[in-house]
Amino acid sequence: MDASEAEASTENERTEEHTASAQEDGREKSKKACLKRAAGANTKKKKSTKVYLKRAPDANVKKKPKKARVSSSAQPNYTVHQGEDMLLIVSNSSSPYEDLISWLFKRNGSKEKLAKGEAKPLHAMPKLENKPVMKEEVPEWFVTQQDDDYRWGQNLPEEVLINIFQMVVNQEGAVPFLCRVGSVCRLWNAAASTPILWRRVTLGHCWIAPGKKQGPKTKMRVKDTLDWLAQNRFSQLQDFSLYHWTKNVNYALEVVSQYCPHLCSLKLSYCTGVTAAAFRTLGLNSSSLHSIDVQFSEFQVEGLLEYLVNHGSRIRQLLFTHGQKNDKLLAAVTRGCCPELELLEVNTRLDSRHCELPVCIPALQVACPKLKTFRMLNVRPLRKAMRSGVDSTSGFPFLEELCIATTSYSYLTDKDLWNILFDSTKLRVLDLRGCSGITPSCLAALPCLELEYLFWGQYFSRRDALSSPKTGLGTVTQKWSQTLQELDIANHLFTEEDLELAMSHLCYSEAETLRSLNLSGTKITPRALRPVIQHTTALGYLNLSSCRYLPRGMKRIYRCQEEIRQLLDKLE
Repeated sequence: MDASEAEASTENERTEEHTASAQEDGREKSKKACLKRAAGANTKKKKSTKVYLKRAPDANVKKKPKKARVSSSAQPNYTVHQGEDMLLIVSNSSSPYEDLISWLFKRNGSKEKLAKGEAKPLHAMPKLENKPVMKEEVPEWFVTQQDDDYRWGQNLPEEVLINIFQMVVNQEGAVPFLCRVGSVCRLWNAAASTPILWRRVTLGHCWIAPGKKQGPKTKMRVKDTLDWLAQNRFSQLQDFSLYHWTKNVNYALEVVSQYCPHLCSLKLSYCTGVTAAAFRTLGLNSSSLHSIDVQFSEFQVEGLLEYLVNHGSRIRQLLFTHGQKNDKLLAAVTRGCCPELELLEVNTRLDSRHCELPVCIPALQVACPKLKTFRMLNVRPLRKAMRSGVDSTSGFPFLEELCIATTSYSYLTDKDLWNILFDSTKLRVLDLRGCSGITPSCLAALPCLELEYLFWGQYFSRRDALSSPKTGLGTVTQKWSQTLQELDIANHLFTEEDLELAMSHLCYSEAETLRSLNLSGTKITPRALRPVIQHTTALGYLNLSSCRYLPRGMKRIYRCQEEIRQLLDKLE
């Protein structure tokens, strides 16, 4: 065989091999296409029904080398800085919120909705480029957010937190504020546990909704909470108050008296179920208790009477509500059970019908010579003579406040008022609202020379207003023109001339102390009102409602100095 024939046979063999390999490649492609269509059809099935087909490896086919995977160590193209009250996001790329939005979508697990016929994208997340993050200059007042940074509240000194908590406690009370902030973090818990913040505690009806009954589990929760508070928070408790408690009152008083040796004041408002055992526990354990307030509460009067007889020498403040049984407390006080008493208050509801209370003023003056505050709110005192028939000559030398106010009518006369205040030279507050039987001459004759608050408004029916005085107000304002800060003469029938004389004493006084003036329903005129507004620069409240002698646009209440100055322009 020559050389030409050998070359021809070699080319034929190469052609056959190329044709065979081309056919084989065609078959492989067709098989792959079929496998893809089969895999696409099976994607809607469950994962457990997927069929994985794999072609046997061919020795003649060379495998393509796989590319090395790039680890996702790239950082996002933004930095987070912590400001004074916000987080600042500083972008390092052209699209500042691209990476942040993708991160939010990834975190929330949300998916974008695709339109019909639109192919699903292969990569929902943008690829992070391996670019170095440029460091930007951050102002000094910005604090960079780092892993070891804490919140601003955890960096405050504990003394600062205690001062902040103290201001909130003074306005809103210790409970539930301190209980809530104590669960924020360890630092706030330590600050909220400071005993000085728990000196004054008020517990309301916070375990159940109003009107619902307490079940056995709720009662146990109440007792457990009281035990824990008394043992862990009430070591320096001084003032304790309960509001609207109908059950567990005795248990609360027993726990507080046992674990609170510094208890000074106890207040029960709208509470029921207080027995004599609770008062006995207070007498045995609370030796520092000197103030008891049981207004509008139901309790065993015999238990409190027993406490006053045995421990009345400790009591300095006593407040209770007028009632058929509660009046025994006033009788016990007049017998000398509380010789150190400084505040005595007897009140009743405004809708009460039977408000008459017999009071023996001479006996009270002898039994309580240190009395400083005497209040009878909406209670009409009746004169009651001493058994010996001899009037007292001691009086109330330390009395600073006398309140005998009522909204209906009063039996108080000039003689009764003089018998109370004939020796009260330190009187600062005198509240006689509703006392139509008091005359200006009696007020001018009182021994107190530095009266600061005089409330003499007549808030009752028109029939009783006819008996009120019509002259003499000038002598009252002349006596206390240098010290009066608030004056209330609403609905009095003083004449125009008498009002003008009384206002002249107030406006030409050297000490500008008048801050509040109530002239509602009086016959004040613009001529008498003009000098008062012009010369009393400290006046911040002026009531001119229902003043018949003023123009219609001026008959209203002025609550600040600016409004009063605008009124002066209208009067001129």
